Amino acid sequence: MSDSQDKPSFGQIGISKDQSDLSDEKQIIGRKIWRVVPYIKKYWKRALGGILTNAVARAFDLIPFIAIGMAADYYRDGTFTDRTIERFVTSDLLPSLGPMDSVEFGFGFLILICFTCLAVFQGFSNQLWQSTAYMAQHDIRMDATDSLMAMEASYFETRQTGNLMSVLSADVAQLEDIISDASTSLIRLVMTFATAFGIMFWMSPTLAVILFAPLVLIVPMVIWFSTRVQRKYRRTRESTGGIVAILENVLSGITVVQAYNATAFESSRIGRQSGDYRDQSIEAAFVRNRFIPGIYIVAGISFGLLVSAGGWVMASGEITVGQFVTFLLISTRMTMPMFILGMLLNQLQKGEASSKRVFAIIDLEPSIYDKEGAIELDGPITSLSFDDVSFSYPTSEGNVLNGISFEASSGNFLGVMGHTGAGKSTILKLVERFYEPQNGKVLINGIDINEYSIKSIRNRIGFVSQEPFLFFGTLRENIAYAREATDEEIKTALETAGAWEFISKLPEGIDTMVGDRGVMLSGGQRARISLARALLNNPDLLILDEASAALDAETEKRIQQSLFGGSNGSKERITIAVAHRLATIRNSDEIIALVDGVIVERGTHNDLVENNNVYASQWSIQTGEF
Repeated sequence: MSDSQDKPSFGQIGISKDQSDLSDEKQIIGRKIWRVVPYIKKYWKRALGGILTNAVARAFDLIPFIAIGMAADYYRDGTFTDRTIERFVTSDLLPSLGPMDSVEFGFGFLILICFTCLAVFQGFSNQLWQSTAYMAQHDIRMDATDSLMAMEASYFETRQTGNLMSVLSADVAQLEDIISDASTSLIRLVMTFATAFGIMFWMSPTLAVILFAPLVLIVPMVIWFSTRVQRKYRRTRESTGGIVAILENVLSGITVVQAYNATAFESSRIGRQSGDYRDQSIEAAFVRNRFIPGIYIVAGISFGLLVSAGGWVMASGEITVGQFVTFLLISTRMTMPMFILGMLLNQLQKGEASSKRVFAIIDLEPSIYDKEGAIELDGPITSLSFDDVSFSYPTSEGNVLNGISFEASSGNFLGVMGHTGAGKSTILKLVERFYEPQNGKVLINGIDINEYSIKSIRNRIGFVSQEPFLFFGTLRENIAYAREATDEEIKTALETAGAWEFISKLPEGIDTMVGDRGVMLSGGQRARISLARALLNNPDLLILDEASAALDAETEKRIQQSLFGGSNGSKERITIAVAHRLATIRNSDEIIALVDGVIVERGTHNDLVENNNVYASQWSIQTGEF
């Protein structure tokens, strides 16, 4: 796939792209990955502690090589070239042995102390950095989650759930790896090179320059690798999201897939996404597997020059044999950091791809939010009205609602009917502020709904959608969703919703598990649980969007008697019900009939039947009088 083929495909998240994605600009690491730094800075004490302890660990990692070099000189000449080493290995703290044995034991004891300190300080460094990474990962995931939850409902109607899940799980986890592993590797690499160069330059500036000079060849290699692999990793992350999105859809609708013998079709869809991931990964591996061997070649040049020039430098008297041994040992220890450099850059490129997707979500700005100075709806909702409201969806060509006006007060039951696509459910979405009208106003207690805070409005509304959604968990958790409620309060809500009869017969009662999306319950049972959830707090405004579609006529009749004939606050509640089945809204105080987003008639059931218009036509069809 060429870089020009940068178009969203099925299963992609549909988030805005960074400018670097849209241009041909080549970046070594990228811009988005640096946005993890503020999350690390929140825990700067831990991060600084990790850096300092890592620096100390690197020093203890290399001191044994100095000791080995000094030992080589001592064993050859019987003298020390370093007074610090001499003071340690001849210390009175060491056991009283013979002169030679004492020195040998001293060198060994020094190396043991260094490795012990290396283990301790490296362990502290790893713990500090990994805990910083987990804390930053948590903060990033929560920022992304909060950003998504603040988005209006329309955002999710054009995105695939599985793709969003991939960002919040896999991509955020990739950033955690960057902070814990890549950052630790970067610190270790820098500290190792800095400490090694300092020690070597102290021993022999000439050999230090000979060893480190060829390493500048790595710079163009890094640029070559980074600018070629970055987009390939971004596309692998997008393909991963696409795979998760399709799998989420397939597993959620497995009964439909099997009923239509569509397993081969779905397998081919997953295969296309997986194949794209495979191809991009192979291309990225091809680039990576040319870059890392190149580092080894540069390392070979450095070490080869060191060995070749070592004899000449020793002959000049600049270093001793023991110091040259130290040079050789430290140079071999530098092989691993150079290998880590290749892996580190590879990991950073993967992190850049993930960070673009994660921070694109964090940067989302909702179009529906509390205006500055929004007031709280403290008292009950006593009236709801639409004043000449017109509305169109972003994806629709014309208006879905045109000049809608009506009013309902406490105790009123308003019914809304109309053919599919007439705009019935849209009215309810405007009341919940899932959307905002382009023209006109929605008023609560005579005040524009936009003047209130969204949370205070929804706290006083009970909403039952036409597709009742239950979360994986128990009946109790679903009914008292995100709220505290006693068993008695839950039972009252279930009785009003007509659900207590079947729940009381279950072995576990309200603690019965409902399965994913409530699959262990029938459609009618899910509808009643959803209604009970809406009724639990005795809302001032009850919104029913085809809530009785899955109910039989007898159950619906009992629920209506409980809703509108009981002493549970129904006489003070405003109820708005959208229904295709007109028996559901027959007893409404007012019924409005919609055709193509326009109210064509309104009145009571008897009035509309006598009008012999849209409502009467549907009534006669449904009752068989047609």
